[in-house]
Amino acid sequence: MSNASKDAPVNQPASGDGRLPVTSDDITAAAASIAGSVIVTECDQSRTLSEICGCNVWLKFENLQFTSTFKERGALNRLQALSPDERRRGVIAMSAGNHAQGVAYHASRLGIPASIVMPVGTPMVKIENTRRHGANTIISGRTLEEAGEFARKHGEANNLIMIHPYDDPLIIAGQGTIALEMLKAVPDLDTLVVPIGGGGLISGMAIAAKSLKPDLRIVGVQAQLYPSMYNVIRGEQLPMRGDTLAEGIAVKVPGRITTEIIRALVDDIVLVTEDQIERAVSMLIAIEKTVVEGAGAVGLAAVLAAPERFAGRNVGLVLTGGNIDTRLIASVLTRELAREGRLTQIAIDIVDRPGQLAAVSALLAEAGANIIEVSHQRTFSDLPAKGTLLEVVIETRDRAHLEDVMKRLGEAGFVAWLPGRR
Repeated sequence: MSNASKDAPVNQPASGDGRLPVTSDDITAAAASIAGSVIVTECDQSRTLSEICGCNVWLKFENLQFTSTFKERGALNRLQALSPDERRRGVIAMSAGNHAQGVAYHASRLGIPASIVMPVGTPMVKIENTRRHGANTIISGRTLEEAGEFARKHGEANNLIMIHPYDDPLIIAGQGTIALEMLKAVPDLDTLVVPIGGGGLISGMAIAAKSLKPDLRIVGVQAQLYPSMYNVIRGEQLPMRGDTLAEGIAVKVPGRITTEIIRALVDDIVLVTEDQIERAVSMLIAIEKTVVEGAGAVGLAAVLAAPERFAGRNVGLVLTGGNIDTRLIASVLTRELAREGRLTQIAIDIVDRPGQLAAVSALLAEAGANIIEVSHQRTFSDLPAKGTLLEVVIETRDRAHLEDVMKRLGEAGFVAWLPGRR
């Protein structure tokens, strides 16, 4: 996680006359507008995560909304404001998945035709859920920005109303209702850690939270691969590239309105790596038994990466969404087991004669390791013709246990190594 933020505060005065484009009254009005149609999700303390992180951790379970995303709030608030003529004409939105579902679901409820443009590479679960809500789904563009340009042109050609995912005061006000709910449930919160993509969520939450508790600390989090808002606020030029697990916040160009609000109200922006995001997703499943997509887990990733920043504080984290492919969940969990030394592939050089596999199996069993997979490689290796490469995937308790297993193999005369480390 970046440490650059220690040297200078993010907050700067708002431009112009000092008034921001969204007010606390706008957020209060949004709360009334969406009441009864959006779930007031639980905000619960995690005792286990609190112990691990060294602070009091409270989780806002927005992944338990009907569409598994907080984006419903802003989408509904924006749709409710349409005139009868605009409702008849219909709406269009571009989205990496979650805004799409929020718009599609509530547009369907309200009888408003909706078209959604999603970039190539959007997780299939998000595409299928959007289609299931009845929206006309269009896959176009390699990035969210390219999808947005297509949506703009398509909308103009068909006289549709653009529902922007973040750079819209009504969207921002809708997202800000999360902070109202969190502080009502837990008045003692003194820190909010919030994901940043385009900036709509953190902008709305910062306005709502600072109006209630001016000294409350707001920390934004971005994936290290897409530090767009971090670059704008800090005047940096860190590169933006690659596939991130947090595709929901992989935004290359943050909003104009949101940037103004973040400059004025957000105290800090930090970056988290892919490994840290994966660890947070895995930990939320293992400890909280809740499925959270990469973008929704970056808040926890930030706290886990630098617990000294949050020590002793009352920290609120927003689990912003749970739309993640099951195959990807399996991969994340397996990779985390490998990092912890609990699931490991071992290569063993053995003589190709009867009894060798049994000897290895017996030794591993005696060491308390569980064999998951076994394969022999006689042809595609650089071993002598009378040798064979035995590859075994084993389950161990932790890294210390793995090291003990490797030591026992060596003491028994087996040449064993971890692939890539020979």
